[in-house]
Amino acid sequence: MSKGNTTETDILAFIFNATAMPSYGANLYVHLHTADPGEGGTATTNEADYTGYAAVSVSRDGAGWTVAGNQASNTAEVTFPECTGGANTITHASVTTLAGQILYSGALTAPINISNLITPRFPAGTLVLQED
Repeated sequence: MSKGNTTETDILAFIFNATAMPSYGANLYVHLHTADPGEGGTATTNEADYTGYAAVSVSRDGAGWTVAGNQASNTAEVTFPECTGGANTITHASVTTLAGQILYSGALTAPINISNLITPRFPAGTLVLQED
């Protein structure tokens, strides 16, 4: 997964200008996308729009994310609301701040086809964010 441009700037300013990192709040938000939101995008860029869809809040702590080595992954299952109408093919996911700043985004290993009565989910440990 790649970082959003604003997040990259936050990190560079922190490292090279001793600028304090912004507060990202107590929760992070996982979004589904029908295409790559891009590094310049926000949480709403190409965001899923099936009836019932909403981003999912995940606590920004050990209960929400497991960090080991250069990877972070979801500690518990991330479950989105059930589709009650419409359809989407989900190809990307992102992790954002409440304000919609993309911290990480990337392509899924396989698309998720969503239609009526489908509940998209990421089982524990399957949403993996990696630094290299």
